Amino acid sequence: MCLHVQNFVPRFNRASLINVGFLESGNDTDYLAMHDVDLLPQNEELDYGYPGKGPFHVASPELHPLYHYKSYVGGILLLTKQHFELCNGMSNRFWGWGREDDEFYRRITAAGLQLYRPTGIQTGYKTFKHFHDPAWRRRDQKRVSGQKQEQFKVDKEGGLKNLKYSVGSRTDLTIAGVHCTIINILLDCDLNETPWCIIN
Repeated sequence: MCLHVQNFVPRFNRASLINVGFLESGNDTDYLAMHDVDLLPQNEELDYGYPGKGPFHVASPELHPLYHYKSYVGGILLLTKQHFELCNGMSNRFWGWGREDDEFYRRITAAGLQLYRPTGIQTGYKTFKHFHDPAWRRRDQKRVSGQKQEQFKVDKEGGLKNLKYSVGSRTDLTIAGVHCTIINILLDCDLNETPWCIIN
């Protein structure tokens, strides 16, 4: 298990943090679980197994308590490392909250991968609990500069190949018998490429 914590001098960038997790996991893992920390499964029948056939969207639109559109792949998505690499990871252009999953859906389809979702789950929108209190933890949804136009474009170049970051520290822990590595990282903010990575 690899947890990474971002220094928030630049804005939050979930997609880049997932890319970091992929790169830092090395050869010790064979697949990724892209899992929102505020989405907790409530049904033991959910499958977190190896997604060998293709990306497996655990938090499908039929089960997620908030997002129900067909191209939604956020919340919880499992991918083999080979499939993630085939997509060149996720775009690094999404600073602030939202839209990175929608762009990643386009990468999955462009790579020719079949998306799979759970079947036979009877708990519907009660399959997950979504713990998000906007008063306690506000999401950075500001769209500045050219970001409004950019958020709907496909990033054909960016991803694993142009990710820039530095590692501040690594700490190994054991929690309930499971080994974890906490990696404190700083994402590189290129103001020429994405001037919206910092808000003054």
